[in-house]
Amino acid sequence: MTENIVIIAGGGIGGLATALTLHQIGVPCVVYESVREMRPLGVGINMQPNAVRELYDLGISEADLDRVGLPAREWALVGLNGNDIYSEPRGHLAGYNWPQYAVHRGHFHMLLHDKVVERMGPDVVRLGSRMTGYRNHSDGGVSAFVENANGTKSEARGALLIGADGIHSAIRAQMHPTQPPIHWGGAIMWRGTTVAKPIRSGSSFVGLGTHRQRMVFYPISHPDLQTGLATINWIAEVTMDNSEGWKQSGWFRQVHTDEFKHHFADWIWDWLDVPALIGQANTVFENPMIDRDPVPTWRDGAVALLGDAAHAMYPTGSNGGSQAIVDARILGAAIVERGVTPEALAAFDEKLCGPISQLILRNRGAGPFGLLNMVDERCGGTFDNIDDVIPPNERAEFMAGYKAAAGFAIDKLNSAPPTIPQGARARSTVLV
Repeated sequence: MTENIVIIAGGGIGGLATALTLHQIGVPCVVYESVREMRPLGVGINMQPNAVRELYDLGISEADLDRVGLPAREWALVGLNGNDIYSEPRGHLAGYNWPQYAVHRGHFHMLLHDKVVERMGPDVVRLGSRMTGYRNHSDGGVSAFVENANGTKSEARGALLIGADGIHSAIRAQMHPTQPPIHWGGAIMWRGTTVAKPIRSGSSFVGLGTHRQRMVFYPISHPDLQTGLATINWIAEVTMDNSEGWKQSGWFRQVHTDEFKHHFADWIWDWLDVPALIGQANTVFENPMIDRDPVPTWRDGAVALLGDAAHAMYPTGSNGGSQAIVDARILGAAIVERGVTPEALAAFDEKLCGPISQLILRNRGAGPFGLLNMVDERCGGTFDNIDDVIPPNERAEFMAGYKAAAGFAIDKLNSAPPTIPQGARARSTVLV
């Protein structure tokens, strides 16, 4: 008899959202995470309304999210001379039933971790345990191979294995041994945070520049009541020649601003001083903008991929973390309907793998920032009246197409029933 338990490889956003979902529908699980200590790493990410809907249904409240970020009010693109290309309200202001949240990734991650421990107990998340592979059993179920931080190795046996172990996933590597290496398109990103005064709406996501060189920034904390200052997350990006591939020894390193701030030395307007924003940051990290080519399936028997292990994508659409949460919920819905079975994984794969693979490619083509590319191609990035460059209806159609592909088209999302009905439980299954 195989225990009706789900093994989760990876304790990131996708893995923890999966654990919370499984607990909600009455399915036992255990999370194996390679780090020895959970810490709030990273900078800012956005939780789109489709993900916030799922978080609310998981019992994560507005007050919880306000502790790790704030609701986004505006999304805007700006040309090289500081004139607006496109802007729109976000979240409730746009008519969604749920807000969009800009959050500190590390603090949000710790929020999910704390909810898992609070609801399921401290033993559910096993730190210092890295999944290295798996074996499907002919009589049902799966074994996962674990390397522990103390040097020992072990096997975990369960009904299903969910590979949520990120872009370097060992589960994906076994499932698709001939997959191409990580794809780098030539863009290098420098990420940091600076305490400064928010601009525009006070909670605006702003993209500035062209596809060759751009800046993205938005607040990830409520402003201080006395000073009016907030933590501003920013990403500076430059596209380089990538004909020889990535030459650094790692994918992520801390750098000094002197290494890149010269690219933005003259990006100064009366409403924004980019060199000052960069220069006042405490810690800055460099990493290439990378993704993985889509694969034809995320499933192998009793094993499925989820989150970045399934669909690592460029962050141009601000939906990588959001999609990981949606993945977890759609997986949960499949288990409610089909039980803790490979058939549930097949239904999950059928619903998401194809459409999200197309989203990977759309984000590789600049995602919603494609409007910056269009402006650059038509006028070099500077203009007096954007309507003379790209008519309003063309801009609106472009953005509507991206929202539909990313799963947060407003009418469809607002009218959709809950992914998992309140009180739903997984269908009972017995594995032999």
